[in-house]
Amino acid sequence: MAKITLSKLRHSYMQNPKGPEDFALKEIDLEWQDGGAYALLGPSGCGKSTLLNIISGLVVPTEGKILFGDDDVTSLPPDQRNIAQVFQFPVIYDTMTVYDNLAFPLRNRKVDDAIIDQRVREIAEMLEVTDMLGRKAAGLTPDNKQKISMGRGLVRDDVNVVMFDEPLTVIDPHLKWKLRSKLKELHQKVRHTMIYVTHDQTEALTFADQVVVMDLGEVVQIGTPVELFERPAHTFVGHFIGSPGMNVLPCEMKDGAAFVNGQKVDLEGPLKAGMSGKSEIGIRPEFVSLGNKGLDAKVKKVSDVGRHSVVEALIGDLSVMSIVEGTLPNKGDDVKLSFQQNQTRLYRDGWLATEMGGAS
Repeated sequence: MAKITLSKLRHSYMQNPKGPEDFALKEIDLEWQDGGAYALLGPSGCGKSTLLNIISGLVVPTEGKILFGDDDVTSLPPDQRNIAQVFQFPVIYDTMTVYDNLAFPLRNRKVDDAIIDQRVREIAEMLEVTDMLGRKAAGLTPDNKQKISMGRGLVRDDVNVVMFDEPLTVIDPHLKWKLRSKLKELHQKVRHTMIYVTHDQTEALTFADQVVVMDLGEVVQIGTPVELFERPAHTFVGHFIGSPGMNVLPCEMKDGAAFVNGQKVDLEGPLKAGMSGKSEIGIRPEFVSLGNKGLDAKVKKVSDVGRHSVVEALIGDLSVMSIVEGTLPNKGDDVKLSFQQNQTRLYRDGWLATEMGGAS
């Protein structure tokens, strides 16, 4: 296992890139500590698979370095990086037994039979597949096949990192939660460095201790799941994480105060110095409430989603989502929307522009 450092990494699929727009990956500097659980999260085309391929050695970056510990592995091929990968579609041998599938990576490295047996049985117990060890892999359900694929990645104890590339895409929704929980449990037991690549916020936030959110080839925020939810550094993070996502409302700034559709909104704290650009208010639906004071709005839609309801209201022609429990308004009602001040942030050209320090 090793700490992984990405230093000034950039990559273009063009032979002679001229400007930032020619790079699939903008400059990335990241450090993942030995034994941590990390996620790369972003929509299709954001660059996360390119970054994964660079770490694994399938792609050599146009610029920058990859370090495993103190060793520069930028130009090393995959087989010299001691990496285990688990892919979207399970990579197992159907004609082999479950035992032989789990043993294969160790036999390939000429590990002693007694150690192989010990490791296979340890991993099988963790995965809860001990009773399947003698069965042919061909007859397994998709979720059990993916368990075996995970086990093949975890059975070695000499890996620098285990990388998961959208590993639950083909798994039935009702089984995803079980496998996510099992993977988290496995990480806590084996303590390998693990990187989980996904476009699914639930998978990323439930697995990782730290999440790297990517968009358009660059890292927009690195943080714990709580940090990403409570204090998005960019409006993209606010949109992408949460259901429904963060409300983002264009606003006008006058004498340091923000106005939405002509109505004043109190911000969480003072503005950061030196920031300019398009001004927007960001507030999550969880912190918008209906009451006797606030911004004038009209209810457009009320949706019951089970645990609570989502009320969509219009401030002028601006749509605002609010998560509501209890008494609900009716479509067409005039209401007042109250924004929790310490959760009401200003963004400039998408980036967070207010300091913490407003009232609760």
